[in-house]
Amino acid sequence: MALLTLRNIGLAFGGPPLFDDLTLQIEPGDRLCLLGRNGTGKSTLLKLIAGELAVEQGEVIRQQGLRVSLVSQEPPPGLSGSVFDVVASGMGNAAQLLAEYHHVAHQLSLEGDETLLDRLNALQHALEECGGWHLHQTVNQVLDRLQLDPDADFSLLSGGTKRRALLAHALVSAPDILLLDEPTNHLDIDTVLWLEDFLLREVRTVLFVTHDRAFARRLSNRVAELDRGRVYAFACGYDAFVERREDLLAAEIIRQAQFDKKLAQEEAWIRQGIKARRTRNEGRVRALQKMRDERRQRRERVGTARIQLQEADRSGALVAEADKVAFSYDGRPVIQAFSTTIMRGDRIGIIGPNGSGKTTLLRLLLGELAPQQGTIRLGTRREVLYFDQMREQLDLNKSVQDNVGDGNDTLLINGASRHIIGYLQDFLFSPERARSPVRILSGGERNRLLLAKLFTKPSNVLVMDEPTNDLDAETLGLLEDLLLDYPGTLLLVSHDRDFLNNVVTSTLAVGSGGEVREYVGGYDDWQRQAASETAPAVAPTSRTAAERARPQKERPRKLSFKEERELEALPERIAALEEEQQGLHVRLSDPDFYKSAGGEIVTVNTRLSELEEELVRVYQRWEELEELKG
Repeated sequence: MALLTLRNIGLAFGGPPLFDDLTLQIEPGDRLCLLGRNGTGKSTLLKLIAGELAVEQGEVIRQQGLRVSLVSQEPPPGLSGSVFDVVASGMGNAAQLLAEYHHVAHQLSLEGDETLLDRLNALQHALEECGGWHLHQTVNQVLDRLQLDPDADFSLLSGGTKRRALLAHALVSAPDILLLDEPTNHLDIDTVLWLEDFLLREVRTVLFVTHDRAFARRLSNRVAELDRGRVYAFACGYDAFVERREDLLAAEIIRQAQFDKKLAQEEAWIRQGIKARRTRNEGRVRALQKMRDERRQRRERVGTARIQLQEADRSGALVAEADKVAFSYDGRPVIQAFSTTIMRGDRIGIIGPNGSGKTTLLRLLLGELAPQQGTIRLGTRREVLYFDQMREQLDLNKSVQDNVGDGNDTLLINGASRHIIGYLQDFLFSPERARSPVRILSGGERNRLLLAKLFTKPSNVLVMDEPTNDLDAETLGLLEDLLLDYPGTLLLVSHDRDFLNNVVTSTLAVGSGGEVREYVGGYDDWQRQAASETAPAVAPTSRTAAERARPQKERPRKLSFKEERELEALPERIAALEEEQQGLHVRLSDPDFYKSAGGEIVTVNTRLSELEEELVRVYQRWEELEELKG
């Protein structure tokens, strides 16, 4: 029997329908992953299931006594006090007694006051009457399982620890259905792995919204997509869902094309004139009217963002070089004896626990912080763009278009003038949305806005600190392709394992003690290499980009889909480079060229030098991918 059934749900908030005849069932044991484009109403649907919102039409059928707990993306406003207070507040009526008992007991252990002892006895009696001791034990067990300090101030916790406290708050009520809205946001990879294990082991029925494909792949046994006001559920895992959805979308395109073709034929028939009207079939006319209504009511699928990066002039070959760099805060080492060389075109991932020093490492490599020991040498002609995970570059009180255009109606994008509304439509902001204040945007929309703001400026060094938070799968895939084609240098901090695997060519792993190790490849490559390492714990070395990209024969791995596409394209790319190189050599060998070339001689020789460097890099990459392919 279903725990909860949504039947023919409609919800519009006074505007266009957000949900239209939506139907969904949640069964015991479901680990249901809810997907959908940003702004389609995923968070709203979770609030509706949790009972925080009422439906405008349709019905929500709940099993008698059903308990549902929701962990939202952001902490509820006004939540304060100790971690114990926050967690115990999920227990209902006994929460206040439990919280006071915990505080009095803690105070008594410090002061030994007799008045406190009397109050503790009174609270103990009240808890016995309402069965609170069992609840107190439950709170302590959950706190212990989630490794939380009960006396810590909730407001001072990091984002990841707040998430764990809110999860504990939800779990103490022993919910029949646990709802999680983007549970991996602002968590480091270790905590995400812990959360996966915890949910698989401890929670039977869970409905979760996530952009993390690896998380969805491991946790889900059902997948549902919210699309154009309806939910389409699939009884399968994430990878099988992706294949089935592509098949369904292809079939939908064909079906709509056939419908539109027939509609056009009927419209042509109805306009044939007097002769057609004399022989008009009234049933055919009614059918045409019905087709017109159906076409008007069709809700088109949300478009795909068209994101473009503006390229600055090439930076120098060297981007940054660190030699035995160290940095500490209040005597605590954050970075120790770190050495590396970053060359133009490198795509480097940076991973590590929250608070381990990833942002400090970025600031050192960008020259924003001076090392306390060692040296940082910065390259020349660097044009840096910085994507900040906290989105501090956005003014929440300004409109979307004012954040991007700074009051201007036009922008210069890749040398061409663009109206700001048209530019924002490339990032899926409608004209109405473009005039809205940023504070009303969802997390995914704010991330897209920050991308739109940043990409109005040219760059040759792109620094991205957790860019994947809240982005939907389609935009993530588009961003991956964009970064793969980016000719500049990329420094990427991310907890998204699939994103790292698909984008970066080397990884810097920052440890909690300030140790930074460097590995070839992405997240999976780091895991394999770190597991089989026999080298000392701290062995930093300075290596060039070519040395980092050199394949490791003793650790073969399967090519990713992106790498297979890259390998297939390399022969054609090499042929084009060599053809251009040969053409330039022919020009330089022609005596007549020097009679009228003038300054072009320098241009041709410079281009030849660039081609030689590029061919070396491309051949090295080809050898690497062929080795990995085996």
